[in-house]
Amino acid sequence: MNWNKLTQLEQIEDIKALSEDIPVMIFKHSTRCSLSSMSLDRLLRNWKDEDHKNIVPYHLDIIENRELSNQISQEFGVPHQSPQVLVIKNGVSVYDNSHFGISYPEIMDVIKN
Repeated sequence: MNWNKLTQLEQIEDIKALSEDIPVMIFKHSTRCSLSSMSLDRLLRNWKDEDHKNIVPYHLDIIENRELSNQISQEFGVPHQSPQVLVIKNGVSVYDNSHFGISYPEIMDVIKN
């Protein structure tokens, strides 16, 4: 899986603009949390190479970028969780889930609708 690293506040506007053409997935990950690592692993095991045609994945390390994580929560109106997935379409969050609620099939269903 070819993640785009989310490290700068300015990228939020880029994500909003990009999401006008193709959905964007943001995975908020804590490198200190085993549950976060398990959720990431489940997502990676299900990911298919052709998914890159349908969604652009971003990875946010919340330990290194907590301020950015907080800004994403504020920008998209989604309370912070970790791990957490947001799907952005047309500049707004159309899906969010966290912990063991993160579901590859749900994410794929959301981007198709």
